[in-house]
Amino acid sequence: MVKHALSVTRQADFAAWYQEVIAEADMAEESGVRGCMVIKPWGYGIWERIQTIMDADIKNAGVQNCYFPLFIPLSFFSKEADHVDGFAKEMAVVTHHRLIADGKGGLTPDPEAKLEEPLIVRPTSETVIGAAMSRWVQSWRDLPLKVNQWANVVRWEMRTRMFLRTSEFLWQEGHTAHATRECAMDETLRALEMYRNFAEGALAMPVVAGEKPEHERFPGAVATYSIEAMMQDGKALQAGTSHYLGTGFAEAAGIRYQDKDGGHTLCHTTSWGVSTRMIGGVIMTHGDDDGLRCPPRIAPHQIVIVPMLRDNDEDQAVIDYCRDLEQKLKGLDAFREPVRVLFDASPVKAQTKRWGWVKKGAPIILEIGPRDVANGKVAMIRRDNLYKDDGKLNTAFLEKDAFLADVVANLVDIQTNLFEQAQTRMQANIRRDVTDMAGLAAHFADSNKNAGWVEVQWSRPTADDLERIVEQLKALKLTMRNSPMDAAPVDGACFFTGGAAVERVLIGRTY
Repeated sequence: MVKHALSVTRQADFAAWYQEVIAEADMAEESGVRGCMVIKPWGYGIWERIQTIMDADIKNAGVQNCYFPLFIPLSFFSKEADHVDGFAKEMAVVTHHRLIADGKGGLTPDPEAKLEEPLIVRPTSETVIGAAMSRWVQSWRDLPLKVNQWANVVRWEMRTRMFLRTSEFLWQEGHTAHATRECAMDETLRALEMYRNFAEGALAMPVVAGEKPEHERFPGAVATYSIEAMMQDGKALQAGTSHYLGTGFAEAAGIRYQDKDGGHTLCHTTSWGVSTRMIGGVIMTHGDDDGLRCPPRIAPHQIVIVPMLRDNDEDQAVIDYCRDLEQKLKGLDAFREPVRVLFDASPVKAQTKRWGWVKKGAPIILEIGPRDVANGKVAMIRRDNLYKDDGKLNTAFLEKDAFLADVVANLVDIQTNLFEQAQTRMQANIRRDVTDMAGLAAHFADSNKNAGWVEVQWSRPTADDLERIVEQLKALKLTMRNSPMDAAPVDGACFFTGGAAVERVLIGRTY
């Protein structure tokens, strides 16, 4: 029986396992403020890799980076009723600008320093960016206007979980303005496809791209699209969203342009974003009972060299051998970038270091001892295939030159293998044969822990019918995720109403 590195397994307690992965992989820790976390170097290194890859994708689409203030006047939100209603319960509000002594050894807000207008700590930036766009857009020549910012936002969450749902999180938010609905919709779908490609290509995380149902739209949006990923416990994770905002935000903010005929027309706007929630998705998609398994494209270190030192005369030869190996690896390219390699020379026992990097999920771990140096070999551990069939550690002993010749192919293979494992699991856990609410309730019974998703046909009912359906699903702790863009054509009646179906929709439990 294999003795794993973590004290709790996914099967025994998935939520506790998730928290232990974060702790043992040294990714983040509590900060002392509820819902706010300290992201440690390995966790932040993964976020930096996400930023690096996605920022290039964003700029390649003609979008320019900028930055907008953390504080937004309350009046900006008040102009857009649907928008403010959607975020009202999550907003953090600043009302004073100075503290004074309270006479008891502490501090309290100074009554004389009350702000004339409360400031909202940004939960999202549509309103403040809309105000800027109203100044920047004057003529049809100024369109399309495409900007993005990498920032932090605050949404005062009641129930928090690291990376998945925190009061403060990091993200990018793109905002664009266009002359026509068609151009804005093209941008909305372009961003959605960018997210799908990124999730599957960089995170090795298969997703379903599609449109959210009416009741799940972003506050104030005309249409919302998402990518949905399936975690190992069968729950859905909304990993990214793209919104067509119509002209509502433009009207509230006064974003108009003078057309070629001299008339003034409202712009059509979009917004789209992904956040540090993606890191939580990577953990729950790829992690195992030994910790994180990090896809090579986003691993801060793709290869870690661990010297087996014995505090004797042979140590220097091992160190020199490792340094030479490190330099040769740095001269290679994988995924059109230099290989990221670390020689771990920290004064820690080699076995402790090995398991530390296993828990962090470094894609390839090399162990080098005096015998390897003498024989010109390396001992390689691939994190995607940690154990042999007999439960022993799957260490490959390779000639150094053969390892160097194949190492890039190994990294590509790890990336592919992680994706294919997750893709196979997701496809195996989407049911399409449930025909009624009783069957839906039975499938998602408490005894079926990893129930996955159910795909059904539906008619996009509105008003009373939709409200009734949402309540029925809520009673089962279920939600509609999205209507997959690549789903099979409809061929029957709506699962909920019996009317003519117009599309398919995924149903599941969610984070």
